[in-house]
Amino acid sequence: MTSTIQIRVDDDLKNKSDKLFKDLGTDTTSAIRMFLTQAVAHNGFPFEIRRTTNNPYTYLTEDEMLQGLEQSRESSRKGNYRNADEVISDVRGK
Repeated sequence: MTSTIQIRVDDDLKNKSDKLFKDLGTDTTSAIRMFLTQAVAHNGFPFEIRRTTNNPYTYLTEDEMLQGLEQSRESSRKGNYRNADEVISDVRGK
């Protein structure tokens, strides 16, 4: 026995996904079937679901973070910094 699933998606998304799956040697229906099969096998989504952040430090390596900290220290030694009270005042004013 088989069941039918109907979904509505934006035309642009459908066209792009059709092209993508064709390039991968399959079709959208088969790709959706693969997704459902993997979801059952994983007992959840077969990929990570998470919020994206605008945190610029999320994807930095440790070396990149340390380099940024050193650049910040060097900048502050040159007098390029603001008093924390001024920054807080500006934030509250916005």
